[in-house]
Amino acid sequence: MEIRPGLHRVQAPLEERFVALYLLVGTDAALLVDTGVPASITETLLPYLDEVGIPRAKVKWAVNTHCDWDHTGGNRALTEALPHVQVMAGAADVPLVEDVEALIDSRYGEFIDTDGFVDPPELTASIREWAQLVPVDRALEGGETFDLGGRSVTVLHVPGHSPGHVAVYDPENRALMIGDATLGATVPFADGRPAFPPTYRDTADYVDSIHAFRALDADLLLTAHYPVYEGEGVAAFLDESEAYTEQVDEILAGLLKGQDAPSTALELIRAAGPALGPWPPEALDYSIFPVTGNLERMEARGLAASATAEDGRRRWTWTGDAA
Repeated sequence: MEIRPGLHRVQAPLEERFVALYLLVGTDAALLVDTGVPASITETLLPYLDEVGIPRAKVKWAVNTHCDWDHTGGNRALTEALPHVQVMAGAADVPLVEDVEALIDSRYGEFIDTDGFVDPPELTASIREWAQLVPVDRALEGGETFDLGGRSVTVLHVPGHSPGHVAVYDPENRALMIGDATLGATVPFADGRPAFPPTYRDTADYVDSIHAFRALDADLLLTAHYPVYEGEGVAAFLDESEAYTEQVDEILAGLLKGQDAPSTALELIRAAGPALGPWPPEALDYSIFPVTGNLERMEARGLAASATAEDGRRRWTWTGDAA
């Protein structure tokens, strides 16, 4: 649906969730933000273009906000249907946007050795099926401007969820399309129930990106998996997102201070349990992403220390009282 002049939200099913793509349309060209999975293009986006009368040839650019499979998986379907489209992604994410095995190994397999956390094999198989990737035509650093005809939009580098995460700012509509750059206190199912933790990774960068969004004073905040946030709802969602990082700090400090021996991040997560969020038990371990990010930030602040043992596990201790 067209939610502001020349700004369309195209919401596609994603099992029990959804993924929202965004289309920015000017008089001369259109830019697509994210491609979802293959069916997001073939069953949702292309029929939408035809239904609302946007010529397919007008779509010139597609920006992947970041490397995750549900934001890049439709790249091949898009370029097969619209071969003229230029696919773009943040420079630091490009290797994972182009190679599903690198994505699985480097991003989703990051914690296998340090914590013993690994995705279920059926999920990994599904990622291989859904992430139909293509070479990236242009790497984005942030600051790029695209003239759509009668209006321009700008790319922002907003790391935290991933190193190369980008967002798109539409100044005419005071609208930010942020993908997963900010994730509230929980990622929801389509019906609003909590699905899994906010999987930011680098907490310091994540909070800096939240501050950058606040500075733009946007009136419309558009994410991939949440409702539309408008007016006062924009600040409320950003505040909730930053407050969650502080909540995780408090939980971790209490656990680290009370432990008898150093703990892995996954052990701390399981000790915290529902205090981290109201997710199904099978989703709790995905807190490994934000919890590790917070532990690393605490270490940088002199509040915690880590050491890797012979078994490859990284274990954490509290050092704040001595700092």
